[in-house]
Amino acid sequence: MDDDDRVLMSELGGPSRAGGLPRALGWLSLAVGVGLLAVPDRIARLTGLDDAPAARGLVAVAGVRHLAHAGTLIPGRRATGGAWARLAGDAVDLALLARALPDRRGQRRRRVAVTTAVLGGATAVDLLAALHAGRVRRAGRRVIEVHIGVTVNRSPAEAYRFWRDVENLPRFMSHLESVRAEDLRRSHWTVRGPAGRHVEWDAEIVDDRPNRSVAWRSLPGTPVPNAGRVRFVPAPGDRGTEVRVHLRYVPPAGAVGRAVAALFGEEPAQQVRDDLRRFKQVLETGEVVRSEGSPNGLSVRQQVMQRPAQPLPATRR
Repeated sequence: MDDDDRVLMSELGGPSRAGGLPRALGWLSLAVGVGLLAVPDRIARLTGLDDAPAARGLVAVAGVRHLAHAGTLIPGRRATGGAWARLAGDAVDLALLARALPDRRGQRRRRVAVTTAVLGGATAVDLLAALHAGRVRRAGRRVIEVHIGVTVNRSPAEAYRFWRDVENLPRFMSHLESVRAEDLRRSHWTVRGPAGRHVEWDAEIVDDRPNRSVAWRSLPGTPVPNAGRVRFVPAPGDRGTEVRVHLRYVPPAGAVGRAVAALFGEEPAQQVRDDLRRFKQVLETGEVVRSEGSPNGLSVRQQVMQRPAQPLPATRR
């Protein structure tokens, strides 16, 4: 996936967006960790713990821990685990401060109390970050990607023009009832779903490169969030155009929804594969060519209902 597709795919809230708040806390941990290790005595005095024999060692340990949190959170690959680890560290620090507070008097007691209050606020932010990272991670797991291509015996310009006119899409996308162009970028889609249900949503073109690629995304509020890109690449040896589709979508109703969709021939990987075959036929012949020997899809139901090919009747001589 190139940089353009990473930007496009992040529209669905995938892993590339998982590290927003946790990453910011990672940078904060880096600054705190460096400060704790650079001036431990001053930090101990500011927190009111400078009279404790183990204060310098505890500050150094906290500094190393914050640097470890930064190393996990800043890259963003383990945002959830890093956020919960930082929260656990906050709990340890709060426990130590709670234990130190009764033994302090005067100015030191006030410093410990202020430190405890500040750390309590940071703990609340860390809890929000951990919960947020967990939600985004679960959402990212639900996002499914499809990569499928077909070679068409037409130029990239011809393939692009036909696809870019979104009202042509129902001619080869069998589950599409209609696509109505609202303007040059926005369109309204109506799709036949499982068990005869209808699903509608609005979509917009987010990147349009004539004769090269078109990228789209569904607008907020759609029941099946989706985004993708179709590329038109000259095929080697002057053999036409490679049409490559990259689709990303959030399936409805989790695993159960995917199972039902697959049973009725509505699983998107299968659907896109069949649609591209029909796109090739429409572009090369002007219509979808059907025969008794060519299956209309790959689902169990469609295969069972497909009539087998029959031999030509014998001719009399």
